[in-house]
Amino acid sequence: MSNISRRTTLTALTVMGGVAASMFAGLPAYAADTKITVGALRFTSHAASFVAQERGYFKEEGLDVEFKFFQAAQPMAVAVASKDVDYAVTAISGGLISLAEKGAAKVIGGALMEEAGIDGQKIIVSKAAYEAGVTSPAKLDGKSYAVTQAGSSFHYMGSKVAAKEGIKLSFKPLQKVGAIIGAMKSGQVDGWSIVPHIAKPLDKGGAVHIIGNVADYIPNYQVTVVFTSADNAANKRDASQAFLRAFAKGAADFNAALVDKTAGDVAAEDMVKLVHKYVYTDRPYEKAAPSIRNGAMRISANAALNVESVKDQLDWFKSEKLVKDSITIDTLVDASYAK
Repeated sequence: MSNISRRTTLTALTVMGGVAASMFAGLPAYAADTKITVGALRFTSHAASFVAQERGYFKEEGLDVEFKFFQAAQPMAVAVASKDVDYAVTAISGGLISLAEKGAAKVIGGALMEEAGIDGQKIIVSKAAYEAGVTSPAKLDGKSYAVTQAGSSFHYMGSKVAAKEGIKLSFKPLQKVGAIIGAMKSGQVDGWSIVPHIAKPLDKGGAVHIIGNVADYIPNYQVTVVFTSADNAANKRDASQAFLRAFAKGAADFNAALVDKTAGDVAAEDMVKLVHKYVYTDRPYEKAAPSIRNGAMRISANAALNVESVKDQLDWFKSEKLVKDSITIDTLVDASYAK
């Protein structure tokens, strides 16, 4: 991406954030004790929802939240479309786009994003692959690359890396993140791309090696989005806006504590402890804390959405024949929430 395009994108994000902030400001809380179910992964990247829950931001908006946890993006999209889950945060997948095309789901905001100067997702290889000479993304040519499913964000990232390097990858669907980690450790798969709070500990332990950064291949990548059912987006605007307001407050706290580090050491420690209630819960705090701190990526202010990035992802899905060519950005995104 050129410097001009990069500046244009960042300016657009700033404008969208301002629009979202002005949209949210002064709006009353939604009706008290409205029960909603929120889909999430046990990743640091989902911290905005966890913060909004723990600090009472959802409650302030009249929302009684219950979390439902998943291990991949596509099952979460299906759950939102079937209304087993009301709101969710995850990467754009072929399943989500197809459900939007059927009138079952809508993206209403942005969440995790790659940002210049902020540590982001890593390209990693197994120990076996590294020792065999795969020491840079260009050397992944002909190697296996882990994805959860075809049409997942992992598939998109791997394809973008391959295209820029002029190489070919053999994509291996393993369904769940846990299964991919196991396959990477055992050398059954060569490469993968994943958020830093997972990549760094694996690299430090010697199970894998970090060989690149996703941001070098996909600048300003809108990694995850906030989405809901098309019915909620169209007919439950008060609840949807209430969710976004609370989510935005959680994101602001997280960014200040662990990304921008402007809230101070005490706030950072408190944030890590809060996130640990949901992430790395099987580890003692002392072992989980470094991974949570090191894995902090930017969460979009005011749930602003980088539409340019979403369009790029949609175009890739079309080019791979994973979704219909007739699908437009308006099919996927309800721009009335975050313009």
